[in-house]
Amino acid sequence: MLRLIARRLALGVLVALTVMTLAFLLTRLSGDLAVSIAGPSATQADVEIVRKAYGLDRPLYVQFFAWVGRAMVGDFGQSYFFKDSVANLIQKRLPITLTLGLVGLSLALMISLPLGILAALRENTWIDRSVTMFTMVGQAIPSFWLALILMIVLGLQLGVLPISGTGTWQHFVMPGIVLAFTAIPALTRLTRSGMIEAMASDYIRTARAKGLSRARIIFKHALRNAAIPVVSIAAVQLGFMLGGSIVIETVFALHGVGYLGWESIAKNDFPVVQAVVLVLAVFYIGLTLLADILNALLDPRLRTG
Repeated sequence: MLRLIARRLALGVLVALTVMTLAFLLTRLSGDLAVSIAGPSATQADVEIVRKAYGLDRPLYVQFFAWVGRAMVGDFGQSYFFKDSVANLIQKRLPITLTLGLVGLSLALMISLPLGILAALRENTWIDRSVTMFTMVGQAIPSFWLALILMIVLGLQLGVLPISGTGTWQHFVMPGIVLAFTAIPALTRLTRSGMIEAMASDYIRTARAKGLSRARIIFKHALRNAAIPVVSIAAVQLGFMLGGSIVIETVFALHGVGYLGWESIAKNDFPVVQAVVLVLAVFYIGLTLLADILNALLDPRLRTG
């Protein structure tokens, strides 16, 4: 188990270093940062002053290793646009994105697990086909379109939920529903296929021969094994939600990390862009590691794999 965690941690560190390198290089390839900071009306002298003030006159490898060294201790530099430390900006915005991601994942699991189990138990019936059609439609619906429809119906016409802001838990319901629809199709299909395979296994036939109740067979034996791939996908989907919440946060005016990244790109605030990419990548790596640990706990065979 410890060897598995050590291998995953080493791989995670390599991925994080790769992300840091790509984030740094892509911001530099997008143009002259000194010109972007100084503004379109700045003279060449002004640009040179800015370049020297922000250390952009140093060789790229010196800038890179200086940034990596500071980032390793949580110092991501100062924001050009917000005039605040990048770490402070992310610290203020991160709870909103985490809350949104957890709400979306919780709703997705609450919907997809029962649907997947029901479809598996009623394989090749109208129920199974209805669930399949639901997941296909859910996967095809654009997130921004569903968000606008919910805002019009639930927010404007019925007035049961607020359409923007983060003041109460109700503000996260509609964004959570939209975000959940990005994960429901994959989780439902995976639960269905896992349950179908589990219900056809020899140990399920043995459990039936022992006279165990149908509910115990389904939830204690079949679901335990069918949940192994679902755990991995759920962790991956949460990582996708955290990284891809920029559209949802923009539509619903949720000032989370995703919205901060979009603002920073629009304002050419590259220290913030680099930090946002790195932080989201670290979360994704951590969630993947957590999924591997949970899978190893559910399936002992993976501990020595």
